[in-house]
Amino acid sequence: MTVAIILIYKFMWTCKIQNLELGGCWVKEHTLEAPIERQAIKKKQRWNMQRNWSLHLMLIPAVLLAIIFQYIPMGGIVIAFQDFKPYLGFTGSEWVGWDNFKYLFLYPDVGQVIWNTLVIAFFKIVAGLIAPFLFAILLNEVRLTAFKRVSQTLVYLPHFLSWVILGGILLDILSPQGGLVNQVIVAMGGDPIFFLGDGTWFRITLIVSDVWKEFGFGTIVFLASLSGINPALYEAAEVDGANRFKQTLHITIPALMPITIVLMTLSIGNILNAGFDQVFNLYNPLVYDKGDIIDTFVYRLGILNGQMSFATAVGLFKSVVATILIVISYRLAYKWANYRVF
Repeated sequence: MTVAIILIYKFMWTCKIQNLELGGCWVKEHTLEAPIERQAIKKKQRWNMQRNWSLHLMLIPAVLLAIIFQYIPMGGIVIAFQDFKPYLGFTGSEWVGWDNFKYLFLYPDVGQVIWNTLVIAFFKIVAGLIAPFLFAILLNEVRLTAFKRVSQTLVYLPHFLSWVILGGILLDILSPQGGLVNQVIVAMGGDPIFFLGDGTWFRITLIVSDVWKEFGFGTIVFLASLSGINPALYEAAEVDGANRFKQTLHITIPALMPITIVLMTLSIGNILNAGFDQVFNLYNPLVYDKGDIIDTFVYRLGILNGQMSFATAVGLFKSVVATILIVISYRLAYKWANYRVF
């Protein structure tokens, strides 16, 4: 669904660049274009297909997986408009129209769940940009190549660990009874903190642990941008008397701003994705008021409570809003950083 929307958006955006309406693009392609030009385009397309047939063949498994596991299940969204009963199926369940969506905005916990999702996702995005940005700058200043590579590898390793494993680790080290972190706090004269049982501390734990797990991957993106900086700029700045701090301030940081803007704007589309795997493996009923997000809320409603129609309506509402945000984010990325999907 997202790919289809992006393709439609791409087509409409191309029309706008050419100062044509949608109909104008259609007319230009099918009526105004000379037959010779059409034949040349078709010939070039056939030539590209023949030349790159092996690459297209490699795409077939991925396309089939996407169709089977992503597009075909989308037919299940009809549940959001039914009073779905599993034993009656799609055709036998009563059609209720928009009732589930009306109930969505009247349900007492939905507002708090949406707010939790926005708060957690927002701070994850902000912290997830700042941490790799600063670390990449610091790592770029290291002159010892071996230390630089080892550090980059170590901070990147947590990215490959699932939240099932990390959840168990965090449960042990953050336990108020014998956990490593609380042992250090007590040794320093403080009181134990129930990180996973207090709502405020639970949010902080989610944000910090997510940044720790993922900032190594973001660091690679920023280091790749830093590798494209012309060394002559630093040499010229050094000749002019600029120290390392001023070189970083006036050369390194401005060079990182385009990719930072791209990552920031593209992150808008994930503002409703606060991390189901992480929250599901760490939360408990004590922190539902501060840590329950849309995805875990849908899981409890649909799987545990059996309210499949209402859960599907909540999930569909989230998907529609997320799709709109993705389109907006790509538009902003193109406007501010000249980022194109194709």
